[in-house]
Amino acid sequence: MLSFVDTFWTLTRRERLRAWKKQANRRTRDAIQADFRYHATGPQLPPPGEWLTWLFLGGRGAGKTRAGAEWVRHRALRSVSRIALVGPTFNDVREVMIEGPSGLKHLGSRDEQPRYEASRKRLVFPSGSQAYAFSAEDADGLRGPQFDFAWGDEFAAWPDPQRVLDTLRMGVRLGGVPQILLTTTPRPIPALKALVRAAGEDGPVRLTHQPTAANQANLAPGFVAALNAAYGGSMLGRQEVEGLLIDDPEGALWTRAQVEAARLQAGLPELDRIVVALDPPASGGPRSDECGIVVAGGHGEGPARSAVVLADLSFGPALPSDWAARAATAFEDYAADALVAEANQGGEMVRAVLQAAAPGLPVRLVHASRGKRARAEPVAALYAAGRVRHARAFPGLEDQMCAFGAPEAARSSPDRVDALVWAISELLLGRTGAPRLRRL
Repeated sequence: MLSFVDTFWTLTRRERLRAWKKQANRRTRDAIQADFRYHATGPQLPPPGEWLTWLFLGGRGAGKTRAGAEWVRHRALRSVSRIALVGPTFNDVREVMIEGPSGLKHLGSRDEQPRYEASRKRLVFPSGSQAYAFSAEDADGLRGPQFDFAWGDEFAAWPDPQRVLDTLRMGVRLGGVPQILLTTTPRPIPALKALVRAAGEDGPVRLTHQPTAANQANLAPGFVAALNAAYGGSMLGRQEVEGLLIDDPEGALWTRAQVEAARLQAGLPELDRIVVALDPPASGGPRSDECGIVVAGGHGEGPARSAVVLADLSFGPALPSDWAARAATAFEDYAADALVAEANQGGEMVRAVLQAAAPGLPVRLVHASRGKRARAEPVAALYAAGRVRHARAFPGLEDQMCAFGAPEAARSSPDRVDALVWAISELLLGRTGAPRLRRL
């Protein structure tokens, strides 16, 4: 039978308010306020409806372990259950899932806490529920035992995650609600990508996500700021801090590794030419595409000539007057030598709008005679040769680069990449104009 505190969380918001006012005495209210569900964020709570697998992706310190341990604890105390606890190693299960600061041994009141029997690698709860520890290094260790539910931590760090998960699923077959919770910081491995693809609001797999910053109140002061300062915008930061699955789709022209390798490590070189490249949307208004605006500079001569991407100022949707003003401001702010604008959609109208925003602006219209991929391939080759660098991280542009060319990205308009291609082509593949030395 459910306690009043457990019943409280099954009610609607209006019913909770009524129960709080009419049925909850002071002791019960204190119990509710001490309950994890009172303080948890939405992603830390089990998804509604019927599901078989709950996948919780989060950054480092995002509260994944606490969410997993609380989910196990609440179920273990409500009924007598057999539970599987799976970590990358036995040591991870014991030190993180069981005895860690957010582990099962340290949650709840003293009379609710389980005892750990190290010799049998199991936790025994006061309710009679038993949770057994398993290492993902030994998938066959999950053969034979059966469970009511399971919690697997750091799924993306398991040696053979798909095999272990398949074996675990076959053992979670007891009780009325056999479910598996997988908590992990994401990595682009096939097993995790398959789960993410299968996730949906009504299917057997549900996905929740939480970045490190959402749990900032429970972390050391300055921890999140230090991580963002060190890794903000990089692939590592977006994966380990923001908790995002960063993938390289098949067929894309750029990979994450290439983009990371393009980070400018030393100071900005002396640039002899700077261009602003513009890919305006075909229409204006709330449903228009983004307007791609990229600023880049060139340096060096001959085969060693290289380029540096200085800014991604793309935005949208936008009216023509808005993108013209932003492009003109970029030209002024970066002391650019030319503004290159694609004119396939608007023709001379593009020049007119730009020069209305800034009379005398030196606009060079370019027309695409080949497909987007054909135009982008030489630029991607320049990245592969190490001749293009990024002055800093440009997440929006880099996401689009690493999806460009993949079949699933074909329906979106790659405006940032288009602007990038025009800028780099102007500096390294086309006319370069008379260089003049400058330093930003």
